[in-house]
Amino acid sequence: MGATYGQFCPVAKAMELLDERWTLLIVRELMAGSHHFNALRRGLPRMSPALLSKRLHTLVRAGVVERHSEGNRVTYHLSPSGRELEPIVAALGQWGTRWIGELGDVDLDPHLLMWDIHRWIDMEAVPDGRTVLLFRFTDMTGPAGSWWLVINTDGVDVCDFDPGHEVRMTITSELRTMIEIWRGDRAWADTVRAGLLVLRGDTQAVRAVPTWLKLSPFASTPRPVAAVLTGTSAS
Repeated sequence: MGATYGQFCPVAKAMELLDERWTLLIVRELMAGSHHFNALRRGLPRMSPALLSKRLHTLVRAGVVERHSEGNRVTYHLSPSGRELEPIVAALGQWGTRWIGELGDVDLDPHLLMWDIHRWIDMEAVPDGRTVLLFRFTDMTGPAGSWWLVINTDGVDVCDFDPGHEVRMTITSELRTMIEIWRGDRAWADTVRAGLLVLRGDTQAVRAVPTWLKLSPFASTPRPVAAVLTGTSAS
């Protein structure tokens, strides 16, 4: 742990561990089901591997995270004390949704968006067999502008390259628009009607894709003012 606050207050003692940069986001990722080092990295794409390793070591030493190994396979899981942080992290997410609505350009990360979306596919709603969704972000250049979700009965893969399978649905928008939909700031149907989101595919898939893609767990958090967007940016 870093510097101490020099206070006996339990809030101060807890924050000596938890207010180090990235620490609670690691807890968030473990809550969301990322248990392997590479999966944690994908949920924290701007965190260096060295710092992630350091933070995990600190959390294991503090008893918040448990490290399990089977041969060369290492996984990380929240301990009982770590699981007690789950309602705290959830409350922070709800508070941030309700009161910290503005997104700067630096916050718009396609890697994190696609990783989040892939974790919340409604597998029961998607047809059996392979379904491939192509996301195109018109304001992104290079490889970051195209992403494929390959949905099979045994899971979902995120690809930043063409996996070579037939695409059933192409979803085209600016990155900010898709993030606002994911966060619940913008209504899916209204955004399509406004022409800010274009769906191309067979008719059945166009109608069904909003049911395949669940929104952020915080999307339903009530805002202080009705703020679901139709054609304007979040504020």
